[in-house]
Amino acid sequence: MTTVLVLGGYGAVGRHLVARLRQDGHTALTAGRDAVRADRPVDLAQPDLRSYQSSLDGIDVVVNASGKEEPRLAELATARGAAFVDITATASYVAALERLDPPRPVLLSVGLAPGLTNLLAAAVHRASPGPIDVAVLLGAGERHGPAATDWTYRLLGGRFHHDGTVVRNFTRPRRFDLPGYGRRRLYRLDFSDQHTLTRDLNVRTRTYFGLDSRTATTALAALTWLPGGSRLPRGLHVPGGDDWLLLAQGHDGTTRWARGRNQSHGTAIIAAAAVGLVTGLPPGTHHLHDVLDLHDLPMGQGIELHTPPPSP
Repeated sequence: MTTVLVLGGYGAVGRHLVARLRQDGHTALTAGRDAVRADRPVDLAQPDLRSYQSSLDGIDVVVNASGKEEPRLAELATARGAAFVDITATASYVAALERLDPPRPVLLSVGLAPGLTNLLAAAVHRASPGPIDVAVLLGAGERHGPAATDWTYRLLGGRFHHDGTVVRNFTRPRRFDLPGYGRRRLYRLDFSDQHTLTRDLNVRTRTYFGLDSRTATTALAALTWLPGGSRLPRGLHVPGGDDWLLLAQGHDGTTRWARGRNQSHGTAIIAAAAVGLVTGLPPGTHHLHDVLDLHDLPMGQGIELHTPPPSP
């Protein structure tokens, strides 16, 4: 088994991931600034990342669940012989990691979105080559970690380039028929999966986002037009549940979807699967849909897949 250093190992995703890895027989070490909770104290705010570099002794895999988007984390880890896994959803950071030439494998698109959305979309594409729309519905009531909360707020009012157009976050709605939720209006959001999949599948792929609370989703669509909306207080709690649902749909209606409870737990399940295979990959940057099939995911761990069984 491998020795895994989990950056942010006692955070919202990290604590689930560490528990899962230890259950699978890996040696999982938590890393963070709190010396009481961290197995290896690490301060990622240090300009020279000296404590991070010191923490890499004897490590086979580094998982970045900290929310810190710094390509040097991957560079330093792989230079020391460790594989690197990142759960980021930020397109610009993914692009920066893709520009690296690491001597060890770096695995991206790990989590729910991106990650599981990539696998769902790839499954749709195999059955129905053509444009794909991805729906991401998250529970508004879940207590997310500060990095995930900040990521969502930071996108308010922002724009991104995709498929030759400029898109404002939380605009350009599309209605989806979502199992268990009925017909819902979701909005474009700059998840990295749509950029990666549009390139790798060579078909236009768009990602739409919403919360289980219709009111909260509508509020985000309004706040995206508010000057300074991205600087709103982060501590606001919105009523809702902790269920999540992901769906990929082809132009002809071909659909694959998945659901579960607790986004952080679901992300950790995908990340644990990534750890199990990353050390066997060749050097370079990879995405989850390059190395894993939807039906390779572990079942009975909180992710419910709705897809036809694989062909014999």
